[in-house]
Amino acid sequence: MGLVLEYFPNTVLLAVAAVLIAIVISFPTGVLSATFRNSWIDYTCSVAAMFGQSIPNFWLGLLLIVLFAVVLDWLPTSGFDAWYYLILPAFTAGLYATARIMRMVRSQMLEVLGMEYVRTARSKGIAEWVVVLRHALKNAAIPVVTLVGLELGILLGGTVVTEAVFAWPGVGFLVVDAISNQDYPVVQAAVTLLAFVFIGVNLAVDILYAWLDPRISYA
Repeated sequence: MGLVLEYFPNTVLLAVAAVLIAIVISFPTGVLSATFRNSWIDYTCSVAAMFGQSIPNFWLGLLLIVLFAVVLDWLPTSGFDAWYYLILPAFTAGLYATARIMRMVRSQMLEVLGMEYVRTARSKGIAEWVVVLRHALKNAAIPVVTLVGLELGILLGGTVVTEAVFAWPGVGFLVVDAISNQDYPVVQAAVTLLAFVFIGVNLAVDILYAWLDPRISYA
């Protein structure tokens, strides 16, 4: 377990960075896509999300290495010695989550924007950006927060391919090496730790519901 805990912070760093990238990209694109429904913005975001969910992680990682590390020589290919080593693997790991979260944001926003309290807010002359961000987005956030929590849990336990492609010193890379060497106690320790972390992330998401929706309370 000690060896797994030594590698675990790097996996957490990669997973959190990937989720942050996904949130920063998916929330604005999802809101814009829903606000300008059936426009070129909506179609562009939807096509981009489709490609994001279709591209395999290992292929995207290799493509980014060829483009940014080999051709342009902007970023390193593997390892972890400084913050910029995180850029390529975080983007690779976060692209699929970005596509899923963006589609969820769009779906929930479309549902909420059609509700009566949103029409009432607009009829009162409230600015459109206030209606969208304060009234609609917060009420559409609960399913999205659930998905973000699930994606974080999945990334904490499922960055094996990304870590292997970029030789990222995380738990996934350690597990691949342990399987190759038939070191099964390391694999068991890693699986146990990641299971507890996944449970903890889901508990944190449940607690966050009460802040997002005052109607939800935990006695």
